[in-house]
Amino acid sequence: MRIGAITRDAVLKAIAEYDELGRTGFLAKYGFRESLSYVLVHEGGWYDSKAIAGVAHKWDHGRALLPQEFSGGKDHAAAWLRRAGFKVKAVRNPDWARDEVILACHLVMANGWKGLDANDQRVIELSALLQLMPIHAQADRNEKFRNPNGVARKTFDIATRHPDYQGKPTNGGALDLEVLNDFLARPAEMVEAALLIREGVTRGDLQSLPPDEEDELDDYSAPEGRLLMRRHRSRERNKAVRTRKIAAVLRQGRPLSCEACGFDFAEVYGERGDGYIECHHVVPLHQAGESRTRLNDLALICANCHRMIHRRAPWPTPPELRAVIETRRASQSRIPEQNRSGEVVQHGLV
Repeated sequence: MRIGAITRDAVLKAIAEYDELGRTGFLAKYGFRESLSYVLVHEGGWYDSKAIAGVAHKWDHGRALLPQEFSGGKDHAAAWLRRAGFKVKAVRNPDWARDEVILACHLVMANGWKGLDANDQRVIELSALLQLMPIHAQADRNEKFRNPNGVARKTFDIATRHPDYQGKPTNGGALDLEVLNDFLARPAEMVEAALLIREGVTRGDLQSLPPDEEDELDDYSAPEGRLLMRRHRSRERNKAVRTRKIAAVLRQGRPLSCEACGFDFAEVYGERGDGYIECHHVVPLHQAGESRTRLNDLALICANCHRMIHRRAPWPTPPELRAVIETRRASQSRIPEQNRSGEVVQHGLV
């Protein structure tokens, strides 16, 4: 039997034992700690979700899971309990995402880099907007998710980190300072990003975009925020636009090779790679706005170079990345030139 395959009946037996022993006795018997992220809600009672899931495993598979064998988060205990038909509730709210901090920082900027009170109408309005944003799952939010008090605290976390603030900063995070510095260094870009996020959420456009696998990657930089990055990637993956771009390049007699490193999929992979190349939208969304994508806005790029462009802000253009590659090739002989004979080229592999 695989770990996590627990049934509703087994969960109910674990709950019954929890009620019999009491919370302290139950946790001590099986070596679990109090749940910090999620609790199981059943018939008006709250139960430590990880402990319940671990002990339920005993009734299905003969032994209780040890605390170190699985997590109490949404990928393990919480997911298993939900699959068994139970309600799982977040104990604390998720950390603020970059998109949310961008909107809060924009509000602080508009207020002269001063924090705002919870009863300020602008804070109340931002609270309602944040609750509409499709970043955090409903199951990961509790009843205080981004309420006016929390939003007001965030504005002070940002304001007290401004270089001109003379007092002691409040307990904000590294992301607050990072976004603040972005606003100070590139105010026009960041304001435009904030306006696009606000407009997209208000209209509902950003809610319709599915989460992108790159959302969870630590080495993938989305300076405009996760939602605008989803929009950016959606434009790049538009099959109709990509097809038109490739057709235009072929009509000009140009190869489908990476505009940064020169990698040609067909030359290396033969028929399997024929006609394949990724498209990169060279104009960030905060600059392009909601205008129709033009073919000149797209560059043909290999997967490796595409990731390197998106890895850190500000994003280099393909010619700028090409200059980096050529400089590196000139200084280090181990970085090979583009091989046109069909041999595997290290810097272009995916």
